[in-house]
Amino acid sequence: MYQYKDREFTDIHFDGHDLRYGELVRCIFKNCTFMNTSMEEIDTSHCRFIECDFKGAALNASIHTESAFENCKFSGANLFVAKFLTCKMTGSDFSGAQIDGITLSRGDWSYTNLRYAKLAKQDLRGIRFHEADLSDSDLTKADLRDCDLTRVALGKARLAGADLRGAKLEGMNLKALEVTGVRMDREQAVLFLRSHGAKVD
Repeated sequence: MYQYKDREFTDIHFDGHDLRYGELVRCIFKNCTFMNTSMEEIDTSHCRFIECDFKGAALNASIHTESAFENCKFSGANLFVAKFLTCKMTGSDFSGAQIDGITLSRGDWSYTNLRYAKLAKQDLRGIRFHEADLSDSDLTKADLRDCDLTRVALGKARLAGADLRGAKLEGMNLKALEVTGVRMDREQAVLFLRSHGAKVD
């Protein structure tokens, strides 16, 4: 167990290092690489990772509280049962990442690449997904109440049983949505019908 507090790292390569079980508090990492790094059960709090590369990193069971991962790459990373609590993830790419059992609680996931993400039955209430790519994702029975889904890409996403009440749907391609079993509020239902050419009085 190690602890880093109030430290700043720029252009450092942590590739292949063993950073398991550590605690990072108010640290800043700029343009650092963590490729194939062991980071299981790491705990970050109020940290900032800016344009960092976590390709192939093991982040299983890691917990991140009010940390920011801005424009980071997680391709091939293992995030099994990782928790992101009120984190800022803007612009990060999760293509090819293992995110089964991941927990997303609140936070800002705008402009993220979450294609093919398995988020079925997840409590995603209040998360900001502004212009995120959730194409081909599994959101079956997910709770998306009060989310910001403005201009989100949801092509071929599975939404059966999902709850969209109170979510912002502006700028979305509603015609492409499969809404069987989806819960909507009245305002959303009207928006959906109008997108299909209906005249609603």
